[in-house]
Amino acid sequence: MSTTRPYPPGDRGPEPSGASGASEGGVAAAGASGEGAGASSGAAAPPGGPQVRRLSFEDESGVVPLARDFTRQALYAWGWLPAASADQRAAAEDVLLVVSELVTNACLHAGGPDQLRISCDNKVIRVEVTDKGTGQPAPRNPHRAGRPGGHGMFIVQRLCLDWGVVRTPGLSGKTVWAELGAPA
Repeated sequence: MSTTRPYPPGDRGPEPSGASGASEGGVAAAGASGEGAGASSGAAAPPGGPQVRRLSFEDESGVVPLARDFTRQALYAWGWLPAASADQRAAAEDVLLVVSELVTNACLHAGGPDQLRISCDNKVIRVEVTDKGTGQPAPRNPHRAGRPGGHGMFIVQRLCLDWGVVRTPGLSGKTVWAELGAPA
């Protein structure tokens, strides 16, 4: 996937195939699935339960922009975007930044991500990035704001309500998850 886009940043235009979670006919695109991925009019999920979308990174390149585009489409579908206020816009940008940081960490430290899963209920968006790495992500301690690099998990820790790592016994890899609050 190319990172060059024919639209200015404020006008996303049509999303590339596979980045929206559903194709024009409403069928899940290759590599992506939308469970309960219908649009809602507000920032909250509909009463039927949480909205969930998954994106597989198998055989994909340019995974960070792909993950951001996929997440942006979900935020539009769930009513987080377009934002009606500066606080709502900041909350959506925080979600995009956390996705970028978790996917980048999987690229740098775990051989690349396998899957991105994002879910939204009435109050929280949960981001999960699965990889096959054995390392344990942690904020660099002490955090040195003036030094380049090493800020990813510090940013995640600062922006999120909570975050953690889940490992499945007997399987390689892990899922790094983070939860962010819905905009007011």
